[in-house]
Amino acid sequence: MSETETSTPQSRGPVDHSVRDQIVEAAEAHFSHYGFDKTTVSDLAKAIGFSKAYIYKFFDSKQGIGEAICARTLSAIVVAVEEAVAGASTPTEKFRRMFKSLASTGASLFFNDRKLYDIAAHSAGEGWPSAQAYCERIRQILMEVVREGRESGEFERKTPLDETVHAIYLVMQPYVNPLLLQYNLDVVEDAPVQLSNLVLRSLAP
Repeated sequence: MSETETSTPQSRGPVDHSVRDQIVEAAEAHFSHYGFDKTTVSDLAKAIGFSKAYIYKFFDSKQGIGEAICARTLSAIVVAVEEAVAGASTPTEKFRRMFKSLASTGASLFFNDRKLYDIAAHSAGEGWPSAQAYCERIRQILMEVVREGRESGEFERKTPLDETVHAIYLVMQPYVNPLLLQYNLDVVEDAPVQLSNLVLRSLAP
């Protein structure tokens, strides 16, 4: 995933317009059944009962709709990670739970809603703003955990913070990036634990 500056998905019309939510919900169901690549805006218009021109009043492209769906999907993963981290009492345990939650939530999405997972993977490969925002939020959570660990004396302080976070983030990539996760599903149970142990040993003061 690209780590360039994030932005919000492009859309048109009033942000809080109920029709926008209706389009997104209907499109999510349609994409879940047929897939993102095989669905056109014309297909969505017919399925939803709106004209193609009316949909374009709210979204400038199919990608814009996909962005909205992808943002919701990736936000659900972020929420799961935040809840996992919040439930831990120490930075060490927070890191373990963060890693485990990323892997388990992503794998659950892959197996239970493959078409929506494919949209998230597509967004990662194309560097969509929703994917970039997701990556940035995961990095922020990781930064907070590492900083807290240093302040509490659990983690070493010699290595520059940015360098430490970047290195750990690279280790987590197979489970952060939906595009890569699909190639690591066979070790999704054991790898996060093993990699967490390896990282934590490197963080020991």
